[in-house]
Amino acid sequence: MYLRTTKRTNKDGSTVVYYQLAHNERHPKTRKPVAKVIHNFGRADQLNRDELVRLCRSIARVCGLIITDPLESNPETSQINNTGLPADLKIKKTLSLGCPLIIESLWESLGFKKVIEDITRAKKLKIPYERVLLAMTANRLCEPDSKLGVWDRWLSKVYMPSCNGLKLKHMYDAMDLLHEHVSEIEEHVFFHVANLFNLKVDIIFYDTTTASFHIDQEDDQEVNENATLRKFGHAKEGMWAPQVVVALAVTSDGIPVRSWVLPGNTSDVATVKQVRDDLRGWRLGRAMFVADSGMNSVENRDELARACGKYLLACRMSSVGEIKRTVLSKRGRYKVFQDNLQAKEVIVGDGERRTRYILCFNPKEAKRQRKHREEIITLLDEKLKSHPNQLASAQWAIELLASRRFKRYLRVTKAGKICIDKKAIKEAARYDGKWVIETNDDTISLEDAALGYKSLMVIERCFRSLKRTQIKMMPMYHWVSRRIEAHVKICVMALMIERIAELECKLPW
Repeated sequence: MYLRTTKRTNKDGSTVVYYQLAHNERHPKTRKPVAKVIHNFGRADQLNRDELVRLCRSIARVCGLIITDPLESNPETSQINNTGLPADLKIKKTLSLGCPLIIESLWESLGFKKVIEDITRAKKLKIPYERVLLAMTANRLCEPDSKLGVWDRWLSKVYMPSCNGLKLKHMYDAMDLLHEHVSEIEEHVFFHVANLFNLKVDIIFYDTTTASFHIDQEDDQEVNENATLRKFGHAKEGMWAPQVVVALAVTSDGIPVRSWVLPGNTSDVATVKQVRDDLRGWRLGRAMFVADSGMNSVENRDELARACGKYLLACRMSSVGEIKRTVLSKRGRYKVFQDNLQAKEVIVGDGERRTRYILCFNPKEAKRQRKHREEIITLLDEKLKSHPNQLASAQWAIELLASRRFKRYLRVTKAGKICIDKKAIKEAARYDGKWVIETNDDTISLEDAALGYKSLMVIERCFRSLKRTQIKMMPMYHWVSRRIEAHVKICVMALMIERIAELECKLPW
């Protein structure tokens, strides 16, 4: 039951407000809440305040509460302004409290405060660098800004008294301290969180993304030995610019295990060795390593088998011979686990050459891909029919053959004419809705393997939060390598706080 406000607009444009006592009931058919009016109090501007006060006191008497009327206790404040406050009370300044308070509480409970204070105490540093790092981390979750913006604009808008008196230089010094001790901090915090929340670390999801810079030239070590990370490379965000590669390992709940910042020209395959060495030093046990096809190579599989023990890797279906010949042609029914997930096991080879593949199938995605391909073929057929001269040397034909959308379904005949490649269409249909996983774990069930790889989407959600929706890792204005790495680490610390809050509240940040 509640006091309900309704509005009515008159012909002259004026608005009349009414008060009603109401409560919500669910509609028997639609099950949607519907407001049921119990009593009409009338127009707000003609309301008898004393009657409402008497009603409040009678309800309070039944509930055993005491209600005092501020107008009776202080007659001088009988004039109330439109904010609901006494007219003689003026607000000089408001500070944001809620979000920084929650972040600070999680910062301390997750172990960031203790490990950083231990480091500063051991180095006999007087500046509260732990508070500085807290301020920069909290800013990523509240109102992401540059380090200058945090110091100059943001700190004055939030209630964080422990951060008063910080200087801009302290922020850059804190980033250097973080870079120097980041391995120690990451390891301490992760195992503290794992014990605190009883995390399962039996599966580790790993992937990489890129973060670009708004500059024209990549870093040259001969020009500046402190700037070596910003390099041209394969961009995952569609921009051709100097970039860095950000690698991230997370648990099945999306909680960061560890992160890496690598030169922008580092390929996905080349990142696995460093990841293996770093995670092996943590002694995580026989955790299963899950990654996409970009990490799959003979060398990486051997590295992972030695370091992590078990792995679950996606395969490039069209470029692996035994997958094209054997796995995709394997007869037998799929086992259905979900509406959009079916799978079957395919074993190739014997003894040491034995490889276990999981062939997965999504019927909904297969239908979508088939429909999309049919639309492309129809459009392509119309384009070919509109040109009587179908020589491959014609300008329009050259453009089609260069098109990423059309070229895979075209071929050039011996006569030098362009035509639709029916064999390519048939070959493409073999891959509709399918993906192949390779694992060296014979104990994992077919369902767990299929669902385990599908859970790799959790890391994509982490990257979305890091780069676009909440933490906004970019743009980056740093150019010194250690500061770039420290900035990324601060963003990952913010991601951990965000994920813990979401898991505890079961609500998005």
